[in-house]
Amino acid sequence: MINRLLSHDMPRSRWLALALVLIALALTFAPLLFPGHKALGVAAKALVFILLVASYDLLLGYTGVVSFAHTMFFGIGAYGVAIASSRLGAGASSVLIGFGAALLLSLLLSMAIGLFSLRVKAIFFAMITLAVASGFLTLASQLSHITGGEDGVSFRTPEWLSPSFELFEQPLLGVTIDGRVLSYYLLLVVVAASFLALLRIVNSPFGRVLQAIRENDFRAEALGFRTVAYRTVSNVLSALFATLAGALLALWLRYTGPDTTLSFEIMLDVLLIVVIGGMGTMYGAVVGAALFVLSQNYLQDLLKLGGSVLSGLPLLPQFVSPDRWLLWLGILFVLSVYHFPSGIVGRLRMSRRSEP
Repeated sequence: MINRLLSHDMPRSRWLALALVLIALALTFAPLLFPGHKALGVAAKALVFILLVASYDLLLGYTGVVSFAHTMFFGIGAYGVAIASSRLGAGASSVLIGFGAALLLSLLLSMAIGLFSLRVKAIFFAMITLAVASGFLTLASQLSHITGGEDGVSFRTPEWLSPSFELFEQPLLGVTIDGRVLSYYLLLVVVAASFLALLRIVNSPFGRVLQAIRENDFRAEALGFRTVAYRTVSNVLSALFATLAGALLALWLRYTGPDTTLSFEIMLDVLLIVVIGGMGTMYGAVVGAALFVLSQNYLQDLLKLGGSVLSGLPLLPQFVSPDRWLLWLGILFVLSVYHFPSGIVGRLRMSRRSEP
């Protein structure tokens, strides 16, 4: 049953399986285990990034195509839901209309980028996508009468997703089931279903062709596969799943703006997570996103605790100052790349194969 659910792509490592189970349990029971506002927000962000990174890994890890326009589709999904909800009013129909329009725009843009750009060499395609993403970011910032400009767009979600909504009068297992908890479980269900769909795609005959193109596109073309068509379809699928991730983030935040979805920093975060987790492994998105989001949100707290412990020593408290959390995050990234050149998932699977 589990084998079929995972499209016969099992973890193939005892430690990886344990890590995935722990992450899945933590995310599933996050409202019960971590009832705080910040903790639930971190879990929701981890869910969104799992889907966003997995969609990008379909393009980079499985097809071998480097794109810098992924956050553009992420932003299209968020802006589609936000603009429709702010203009048409709070309601499920507004969300669906905005999400449908965002999917259509992402479909057309990704298809156009793929058909007109994927015939060129990899570096030129990356530069084209970077130019398109930069242009879209500028457009979103300047069309303030539509997108809100730098201030972004705030909107109201459907009533049952509002924090003021309570499903039950009494708490369930000590937790009040309000609209925020329902929003979280909406994210959880959609991300889980999307992740399983991506697993099915990469383990299908279509996914095998993508991997063949990644390894040697000339040989794949010689075997009769139209590599440009396959790359274009991969680009479209990747963009649609990124659009879905953006829509989920907008529903969770009830706000979207250039800094939350279109920033190039988010693109860099996605690239870091792919490298940390392991390219060409969907499970790498889960492990990498969980570790990165936790480090991004709690590393400062750990450094603050370390500074208080080392307060009596000379110089050391300055090195573990919370203000230097980005430095330590960079060090952790360098160490992870050095010790896990194929990513955490790749390293765990290699160690499994080396066991007697």
